[in-house]
Amino acid sequence: MNNHLKTLREGRGWTQGALADRLGVSRQTVNALETGRYDPALPLAFRIARLFGQPIEAIFIPDEEPDAPAGV
Repeated sequence: MNNHLKTLREGRGWTQGALADRLGVSRQTVNALETGRYDPALPLAFRIARLFGQPIEAIFIPDEEPDAPAGV
């Protein structure tokens, strides 16, 4: 899953550590989120969305889904 987390964080002038403190997670978690190595659980995704005042779908971009089978 891709996301705009780094852009949003940098736009506020926050370090990864500062964002981690606001979210109650480790700096390593923020780094993993920003680099797409970790997809957040739903409660964390909601905290991120509330912190930046945006809907979840404006921050996280799901990977392309394979074409649905015929008849679905």
